[in-house]
Amino acid sequence: MANDVNAPGPRRNRRARAKAHNAIVRGVAYEREEALLENFSRAARGLLEGGSLSAALERVAEAVGDATRSDVVVVRTIASDGQCLLARAVRAESAALAAELEGSRLELDGLDPEEIESSRATSDPDLPAAVRDAAARARAEHAVVYSIRLRERVAATLELFRTGAEPFGERERILGRLAAAHVGIAVRLDGSLRPEGGSNGHALPLELIGEALVAGADEAETAEQVVRLATLATKALGAALWRVEADAAPSFLARHGFNGEAPDHAQGGAEDVRAALADRQRALITRRQEGRGGSVATIPLGEPPVAALQLYFEAEPDEGELALLMPFAARAALALRRSHQVGLIATALRRSQTVIGVVSQAIAQLSLTHTLETAVERIAELTASGHVAVYLREGRRLTAAASRGLEGPHADLAERLLELALGPFRGRGFLFIEDMRSDARLQGLEEGWEANGIRRALVVPLIVHDEVIGALAVYKTRARPYREGEESLLIALSSQLAVAVENARLHERAKELGEVLETTLDSERRAARQLRGLYEISASFSESLSLDATLDAVAKTMVQLFGLDAAVIRMPGARGEVLEMKAIYVGDQGLRETATRLLAVPQPMDAPLARRLLRSGRPVLLRPGVATGQDAHRLLEPFLLRGGTAAVLPLATPGEILGTLTLLSLDPARPLTRETVDVAMTVAAQAALAIDNARLYQQQKDFSETMQRSLLPSALPDVGRVEVGHVYQSAARVDVGGDVYDFLRLDDGRLAVVLGDVTGKGIQAAADMAMAKFSFRALARTHPEPADFLASANEVVVDEIETGKFITMLYVLLDADAGTVASASAGHPAARVVTAEGEVGELGGHGLALGIDSDQEYSVAQTALAPGTTVVLYTDGVLEARRDGELYGEERLDDLLRRRAGLPPQELAEAILADCKSFAGGELSDDCAVVCLRLAP
Repeated sequence: MANDVNAPGPRRNRRARAKAHNAIVRGVAYEREEALLENFSRAARGLLEGGSLSAALERVAEAVGDATRSDVVVVRTIASDGQCLLARAVRAESAALAAELEGSRLELDGLDPEEIESSRATSDPDLPAAVRDAAARARAEHAVVYSIRLRERVAATLELFRTGAEPFGERERILGRLAAAHVGIAVRLDGSLRPEGGSNGHALPLELIGEALVAGADEAETAEQVVRLATLATKALGAALWRVEADAAPSFLARHGFNGEAPDHAQGGAEDVRAALADRQRALITRRQEGRGGSVATIPLGEPPVAALQLYFEAEPDEGELALLMPFAARAALALRRSHQVGLIATALRRSQTVIGVVSQAIAQLSLTHTLETAVERIAELTASGHVAVYLREGRRLTAAASRGLEGPHADLAERLLELALGPFRGRGFLFIEDMRSDARLQGLEEGWEANGIRRALVVPLIVHDEVIGALAVYKTRARPYREGEESLLIALSSQLAVAVENARLHERAKELGEVLETTLDSERRAARQLRGLYEISASFSESLSLDATLDAVAKTMVQLFGLDAAVIRMPGARGEVLEMKAIYVGDQGLRETATRLLAVPQPMDAPLARRLLRSGRPVLLRPGVATGQDAHRLLEPFLLRGGTAAVLPLATPGEILGTLTLLSLDPARPLTRETVDVAMTVAAQAALAIDNARLYQQQKDFSETMQRSLLPSALPDVGRVEVGHVYQSAARVDVGGDVYDFLRLDDGRLAVVLGDVTGKGIQAAADMAMAKFSFRALARTHPEPADFLASANEVVVDEIETGKFITMLYVLLDADAGTVASASAGHPAARVVTAEGEVGELGGHGLALGIDSDQEYSVAQTALAPGTTVVLYTDGVLEARRDGELYGEERLDDLLRRRAGLPPQELAEAILADCKSFAGGELSDDCAVVCLRLAP
């Protein structure tokens, strides 16, 4: 029985497991449905329990958004004028998007009273324009709009938007209808729809007043809410809000409405505000003479006024309607006053935190000067004052330790202000002087404020452990009464600053004691630095291969390493009669011209000092009277008599003295001592090896370039109308390169040009270059056509060149009379053809490089050559010039040819070389050869 697969036992087990699974799934679904329905019920209970309409609508929007997986939900209700619907609740993940949609209008005209669904919400003409605009802002493609009717007219809408590809399902649409019913119930219970004539449709609902009062602690947000609500309540074209302060002109805060065509509030707006405040009117109505006419009502907010509200109308408003705004004006004034006060407190807090942070940083640095200067600069910025000072007690006197914008005897004035602050006003912790000119307590100190143009003062004592160590003062140029809280910044700072000052003073005392120890250790540290520098500089000398660069590096290093004023290197001249200046470095740019003129004088080889140094190989420390006769160092005598010091060191290798190194210190406080000269000799010995290597390298490089240039053409051919330009630059190395080019005027008047690149470097490459050149001159006369020439040259090279080597070659045949040019290439970059207008093309022709395999055929490219057209030949060293691994390449070459097509052939060849050399940072890694041929008009 246990093995019977048809037994009922297993089937019952499977059915039991399936039922259990379905029960779990249904349970989860039921729990979610219950949660969604609970959200709807909470929204309704909120209104029944006395909540506001806005709160109820927000709960409904939140519930239906979760239930239908909507990205944006908008609930609109009828406006007070009954002509449109206003967005009263918006549910969106983006606060910015919610702010944009809140308060937006939906016109009743053309609104379908039935349910509307669309899967192209941004462009569907059946949707109202406001709905399409909301969909566009939310980037939603799917939308469902439910029209909610009360007493046979549309009273509200519920709009659902989804951004994904999936449209709303039937279940979600049913939940949307349920939510729409909740919106209708909420609107009906709120009583927003009153029978016609039942009340004044222009009265501002109490709920909107509540919104203005709870707009938040942010002054800008409160101001925006006030102008928005005032505009909606009065049907004004727009509204503007101005801040009013007792001692300042009205300042613009916010505006709303105007359909994007707001008037210039700066013209006339402030005047109307001042007029309304002066007449103490509840509402001042003025007419505008702008393009569309209209009038402006200016309403002061609060007593005393904290702001002024301006409403713009097409016609003169009814005084009764304006009277309805008076309760709103009082509440708006209260909200603005509170938010402004909160803003002031927040600003003061931020200022205090910023300054305390600066002072804390100054404490960490423990520098009294830095602490005070930083505090003064930051306080001046944060208080918008150009006159700030910190005073410290030095004995019995108060002195200005740091100040800004103050001069003259202001410390005497501060002394008196501190006395007053420590007198009857000590308990307040600060002293405020409204107008120093009219304060009898400051008589006799007029010079202190008149010299600086200051009128008002705020002074806070600096106290540490009940001891007054100074004062912090902020002065202003205008007199005005005290404002509550303006001292909070300085009081918050003063205790921190006092501690910082005391710590900095203690640190400076400790620093003075430490300087004694520092002096003792200074010489040892200096010696250690010199030894480290000696090692690093010696290593850098051995890496340099340029003679001029090495000489300059030696002179500069000696000056910087030993703190000298100048160093000069002299080496034997061509005739061996004098030591000529080869490099000089002067530390002070202002002394460069004078020092160069004195130190550049050649040193005769037969001068006693020169003979002594070259014979002994030991340095000479110059003293007054040591240099005599024609010795070049005699020019340093005036400086030596004034306390300057100089030394002459030999630059010698084990087998040869290369020259001399003269060191000069003009400062008697930094003399060249025997110990310094001994260390300098060690560096000079390493420098001499580097100079010797660079000299040998330069000689080899000059020999290589001479040998290579001997294989290049010494004269240009005379081919009538053909203009020729050519340039060659060897790479930054000693070995002979492999670039070769030559010209040959054939018996029939045509010009044959060859340009090639031999693999390898050195003497063998030079031999292969010579073979290529002589093969060209021998074969071009008997095999002048490009394909025939390269095939014949290949046979020669195959027999003569070493295995594994080859030659790339480009052969060009130019016929000036026929106006044609033909080209064949053996593995070489194709020539460029550049028209007079700057168009760049390629003259092809391809084949295998010479010397690889015999019996080769080469294709020929031929083209007509218009007058003014240039044919450009070049080696791969141009294209392969590198910078940080990036090649110069054909694209840069073609761009240069387009821009410089009008240059003569020689200048064009030089421009190509200069551009690729500049791209490579001045050093070429391979030889470069360029030939330019142009058919003259």
